[in-house]
Amino acid sequence: MRHICVLGSTGSIGVNTLNVVREHPDLFSIKALTAHSNVEILAQQCQEFQPELAVVGTATAAQALEAQLATLSLKTKVAYGANALIDAATLSSVNTVMAAIVGAAGLVPTIEAAKAGKRILLANKEALVMSGDIFMSAIKESGAELLPIDSEHNAIYQCLPDANTSNGGSRGVYGDLGVSEILLTASGGPFRNTSFEDLQKVTPAQACAHPNWVMGRKISVDSATMMNKGLEVIEAHYLFGLDSQFIQVLIHPQSVIHSMVRYVDGSVIAQLGQPDMKTPIAYGLAWPHRIDAGVEALDFMRLKGLSFEEADHHRFPCLALAYKAMEMGGVMPTVLNAANEIAVTAFLDEQLKFLDISHVVEETLTRFKTHPANSLETILNADHEARILAQEAMKGMMQ
Repeated sequence: MRHICVLGSTGSIGVNTLNVVREHPDLFSIKALTAHSNVEILAQQCQEFQPELAVVGTATAAQALEAQLATLSLKTKVAYGANALIDAATLSSVNTVMAAIVGAAGLVPTIEAAKAGKRILLANKEALVMSGDIFMSAIKESGAELLPIDSEHNAIYQCLPDANTSNGGSRGVYGDLGVSEILLTASGGPFRNTSFEDLQKVTPAQACAHPNWVMGRKISVDSATMMNKGLEVIEAHYLFGLDSQFIQVLIHPQSVIHSMVRYVDGSVIAQLGQPDMKTPIAYGLAWPHRIDAGVEALDFMRLKGLSFEEADHHRFPCLALAYKAMEMGGVMPTVLNAANEIAVTAFLDEQLKFLDISHVVEETLTRFKTHPANSLETILNADHEARILAQEAMKGMMQ
């Protein structure tokens, strides 16, 4: 029995996690749920799954949730704030944490869960992007299990020869297992063939209309700029122990092959499936076993072909900036992520043009003085400073 905390239960990954759990009550139980402010949905989830603890972002949201749970006569304890997120992720009754909080907000509770030796189902790529060495050290020292939930990294994990016998990815594989290259696939998002003139006029609604995947607004914009793929390159570096020159991004518009691993003997192993996040979620929840994820079987007779294209760094400058940040090292991946979060929020609020997202990130990287990411405090300080620099860069573009 896996006893689960879902960090970010009202988002897309969180909802899909609960969809899988619902179908297997004999295998999974929910002990803690967290959301920032979506009290209505969180209350419904608490009514169904009856966790020990529910966490929200603010005192106001906590009061509203307590009022709703009181009418349902539930015994779920309600708490709020950053420390309460840590409490949820480290509950003694929890042995599995779905880390699905979007952005930097999920970093600290995910690391604390790792230190506590939990099984970490990592959907929050920012935890590795911002603090890769620290996070992987916490996994190794505590004996925690780390299973990637991003469809691409989950696919890579499944394509590795020891995927069902290792301790969940807390090892580098590139030398010992004959891996020569990781091939991360990307749909190319909604603007793969859009003219640069039309890109100047992209709206938030257009950027959030992904052709293949149903995702939240922030990650949909990241997919459209391919910053999402850039962050995944950094994540793959820490998960699988490969340097950036051994991690290639391929545009694969059909989103059927979720990623591939190339071996030194010429073999390439790929993981295929429907573009449905319930598949990697079910894999992580049940590992090393497999369970029904409630996903439609892939029908090869209906496939019209699989195609691949080079990822154009001119069209997708955010991807190039991610490689640059990883090569710069130290806190620069943290700076990249922070600047992108600021720029994407401004774009979604219609305060910034789509093409200016990459300009804000590049300007912030240029202005930031890099230094080693040798402590969590250093990383969080860099995140804070980078957000200020990104705001300043954005003001200059708005004038």
